[in-house]
Amino acid sequence: MPFASLGLAPSLLRAVREQGYTAPTPIQTEAIPAIVRGADVWAAAPTGSGKTAAFALPLLQQLQTAPHSNPSTSGKRRPRVLVLVPTRELAAQVAEVFRDLAQHLPQPLTIAVIFGGVSINPQMMGLRGGADIVVATPGRLLDLVDHNALQLSAVSALVLDEADRLLDLGFADELARVLTLLPAQRQNLLFSATFPPAIDALAAQLLRDPVRIELAAAPVTLQATAAIAQRAFAVDASRRTQLLRHLVQTNNWQRVLVFVATKFAAEIVADKLRKASILAEPFHGQLSQGKRTQVLDDFKAGRVHVVVATDLAARGIDVDALPVVVNYDLPRSSVDYVHRIGRTGRAGQSGEAYSFVTADTEAHFALVEKRQGLSLPREEMVGFEPVDVAVPQAPAPSNGGVKGLRPSKKDKLRAAAAAAGSS
Repeated sequence: MPFASLGLAPSLLRAVREQGYTAPTPIQTEAIPAIVRGADVWAAAPTGSGKTAAFALPLLQQLQTAPHSNPSTSGKRRPRVLVLVPTRELAAQVAEVFRDLAQHLPQPLTIAVIFGGVSINPQMMGLRGGADIVVATPGRLLDLVDHNALQLSAVSALVLDEADRLLDLGFADELARVLTLLPAQRQNLLFSATFPPAIDALAAQLLRDPVRIELAAAPVTLQATAAIAQRAFAVDASRRTQLLRHLVQTNNWQRVLVFVATKFAAEIVADKLRKASILAEPFHGQLSQGKRTQVLDDFKAGRVHVVVATDLAARGIDVDALPVVVNYDLPRSSVDYVHRIGRTGRAGQSGEAYSFVTADTEAHFALVEKRQGLSLPREEMVGFEPVDVAVPQAPAPSNGGVKGLRPSKKDKLRAAAAAAGSS
């Protein structure tokens, strides 16, 4: 099916061709007609499926058919489309897709990208004339509203991109406040790779007779993804960095994304790799936006071979042909495992995913395997055979996580989000 069959305007079709899109992906085929006709959409779409264009193209078409002049009492444009995302990098990527697809529209649109971690003043200056489309992280968006730099009373379409992460990462309160600032009558588009209970509750609260699009099994699993070779290495916790260094050097990996649990670990592991003459950089939320942008640019250009990242920061990393992902620290849930592994093996390309399993995390990884329907043999690398022995643990209560014996902070946030959605 060609893009022309989806009813898009010639200017958008021209942009699609120039961006190298040959045919619509499944999510684009189903979502674009539904959004064009004004329906709410509930879409479960895996990472790398083309979901940004799936909502950007029809929303751009809608803005072209609606009256272009949309001034507030101050004479500046008020946003008609609001896209909320969980990370700075994802905000920048989504805004870039909008700009690329809008470049030939007969009526030019103003697209603003808003996120924290940088000075608010340039963003306030950039909004002086208003904007038609705003792509934002929730916290900075509310800061700008509080500074009277932005009004949301004219928003006709709201997109929650990576909706699971917006709640999972503690944005429930900010999201609830943003919703109170929006018109009651609007189109709502909810896109997510996974739909845990908190997201289902939010969807029920927001969406009116939505078109449901499910392109991934629920729960999302990577068991059948032949393009991704998944391996688990048993190793002592104290020797994980040495094993990582050995794998990078012996396999001559030129681009590998390594996941760790904390910002401190990202710094330490990257520093140790650099001392072994490996081009490595940390990537986490405490870095400046300029530094994060530089790391991503260097990674894509091959000037950095290893990026050591936390889950939140890595959510915005989108690198073509990423061959290897390493779980240095295991993900805290099977859902996070899906998100991590999905960074490689994209668009039909092959990839490898390595997980380091220590004595202390064996039971945790076994539960991740169970929930994903996996059974990975524990491999041992010569020279790195583990000597630590796992300590038997009491069974954990069913609290929504897979890690500890008590609900974690994230588990509590999920519960709070679910409660807010049902109220």
